[in-house]
Amino acid sequence: MTQVRSSNLGYPRIGEKREWKKALEQFWAGKISKDDFLATVKKLRLSYLKKQRDIGVDLIPVGDFSLYDHVLDTAVLFGLIPDRFNKGEQKISLETYFSIARGNKDAEASEMTKWFNTNYHYIVPEISNETKPFITENRLLALFKEAKDELGIVGKPVIVGPVTLLKLSKGYDSEAFSSLLHSLIPLYIQVLNELKNAGAEWVQIDEPILVKSLPAEELSVFRETYQALKDGVPGLNLLLQTYFEAVDNYEEVIKLPVDGIGLDLVHGREGNLKAIKTFGFPEDKVLAAGVIDGRNVWKTDLSSVFAELEALLDATGGKEKLIVTPSCSLLHVPVTIENEEELEPVLKNALSFADEKLAEAVTLTKGLNEGKAAIEKAIKENQKDLLALQESAHRNNKEVQKELNHLEKNFPSRPGSFKLRQQIQKDAFQLPFLPTTTIGSFPQTKEVRQARRNLRKGEWSKEQYDQFIKDETARWIKIQEDIGIDVLVHGEFERNDMVEYFGEKLAGFAFTRFGWVQSYGSRCVKPPLIFGDVAWKAPMTVKESAYAQSLTKKPVKGMLTGPVTIYNWSFVRNDISQADVFNQIALALKKEVHALEEADIRMIQVDEPALREGLPLKEDKKAGYLHDAVYAFRLATSFVNNDTQIHTHMCYSEFDEIIDAIDALDTDVISIEAARSHGEIIAAFEDFKYKKGIGLGVYDIHSPRIPSVDEMKSYAKRALQVLDPKLFWINPDCGLKTRKPEETIPALKNMVEAAHEVREELGNKVGE
Repeated sequence: MTQVRSSNLGYPRIGEKREWKKALEQFWAGKISKDDFLATVKKLRLSYLKKQRDIGVDLIPVGDFSLYDHVLDTAVLFGLIPDRFNKGEQKISLETYFSIARGNKDAEASEMTKWFNTNYHYIVPEISNETKPFITENRLLALFKEAKDELGIVGKPVIVGPVTLLKLSKGYDSEAFSSLLHSLIPLYIQVLNELKNAGAEWVQIDEPILVKSLPAEELSVFRETYQALKDGVPGLNLLLQTYFEAVDNYEEVIKLPVDGIGLDLVHGREGNLKAIKTFGFPEDKVLAAGVIDGRNVWKTDLSSVFAELEALLDATGGKEKLIVTPSCSLLHVPVTIENEEELEPVLKNALSFADEKLAEAVTLTKGLNEGKAAIEKAIKENQKDLLALQESAHRNNKEVQKELNHLEKNFPSRPGSFKLRQQIQKDAFQLPFLPTTTIGSFPQTKEVRQARRNLRKGEWSKEQYDQFIKDETARWIKIQEDIGIDVLVHGEFERNDMVEYFGEKLAGFAFTRFGWVQSYGSRCVKPPLIFGDVAWKAPMTVKESAYAQSLTKKPVKGMLTGPVTIYNWSFVRNDISQADVFNQIALALKKEVHALEEADIRMIQVDEPALREGLPLKEDKKAGYLHDAVYAFRLATSFVNNDTQIHTHMCYSEFDEIIDAIDALDTDVISIEAARSHGEIIAAFEDFKYKKGIGLGVYDIHSPRIPSVDEMKSYAKRALQVLDPKLFWINPDCGLKTRKPEETIPALKNMVEAAHEVREELGNKVGE
């Protein structure tokens, strides 16, 4: 009897309690041997497969597990090794693999960037026009055999597709794309044939690049590529998997010579469902319906999704033509809700992490195969849990909702123009030409982290902890004054994380104990849950900022995280619009900005490092997102007096795409990285004449090296070729939280010296 099947696209690597991370870092630190490390990660990998089997998943992915990053895995599989790491190895060693990702004493690591519009980072493959790919080792074959031999699981191997792999790579000219692709295709065919011969029935080939807008000639590349793969591997079912958005050119995509197509029916729901309804779905293909949200943590509405799946059964033409899946790999969500014993029941009962999402897929599959009555109890329980959260006081804060309903449609505006503010602030602050500052945080030493642990464990009183924070603040205020920095910061020693710190003090947020997700490599983050209406409860930063200001006559910046960054770095409720959540956070931050201003903090930095990374993948959605982001920022900041200077900071990004939005924020000063990109960002300002205060970071804080005075001068002088010297600031790329004091202090001394020398070379009269 034909059946609907359930499947998974990828499982979290990190373990329920970050066991994977711990094994990696112990190996890197030389605390465990390579053999012990490999044995540990194999045990973890098999446990993940067994768990998915026990949940009842029909098609279980293999090859989704990685020691660092799945894009790096694919690049290494095909010998796409940067020249500086190429030792002529046929089989790439573990040491070389990690060196590409992390660097070594002789070579810099490969670039790392965001995986589409997620908060996961991948290692960017480096390819030249002359690159000759080759198979180093068919790791997918080894992993497939491992699952089959040790657990009896005939897995579904997962691999990044050749077109996406090349599109995400760097270093080659566009004219070489075709030849590089043609050199890769035979290697993919070899890998796939080896899998087929070992017993694989389905292979998932991930081509998320299909959700981006592609010209017609690139669609023909897909046709040629997949025809070659299909012809080269007869008898193996190829599942072309997309995610994160709706596919463009749906009519052409469904004609590709593959056996199944995976569509995101959560984040690409509207576009993909409309296309299926309009154009149908081919009878000769299977639809992998991504109906479970793989990027957020809320329970699926089983009733409504089941109805959608029943409609898709009609569209696809039979149960054997439908697979129920998450919308994307589950590496973007925590592992399981089972370990969260401290969450309020009304919240916990509405949450669904990776294991629970797979159970939802299995439940829906059962209902499609056995009839809705077979899952009626599960649906009723699901509806009860979702309704309880929706009707709770957390989501019905009348005061917040009243404020939202009374917002003006027009952008909030500062009381005076930038030119007027500039003159008022110049008179008020009396800063030198090319003022120096830092981005906000100073080194979080082991002593700072230990103090936080002492407080958390009850080993210190609140008074002891507060005194420690005061002492650290005073120490670093003096260090900054001794170095000669013009605008100071308090150092943020009281803060664990730039989003979590504020979430802990605002209504509407909750925090898990084990809700970790991989950001890059072994770096894991624990995003807050925005589950209710966000509201300000009491001052969050005033005490520390005011204390720091009391220690010096120089201005000290108040430091806040902006509404868009708080949103983008959290798991966010999905029952109201993105704009409404932006504005709820902005209204809360507005009260904090007001409290800082009332405490006579006249420079306030509201950081938005994640503004660019939240940009939608679809061109027609970008303008709306940027409008809402700018509105929220201005809602939080635009009411201040003309003599209050608003700063913001943004991290590594392609800023040319959002330069108009940056200008529309109407900040007095913005700081943006320049050194990490080797000054490439400066080109964005050659065409766009930025007329407000700006600091392009003159040294990369992510490296332990101490840049020279001349190096920092070179970045500053290059920037000054396109920026007004009267508006230019000198600062590092980013916050200094992760650096050591012995790296930070000499680097800042060099930065201040660089500023002094540039002032002298340009002539102080420029700043008059």
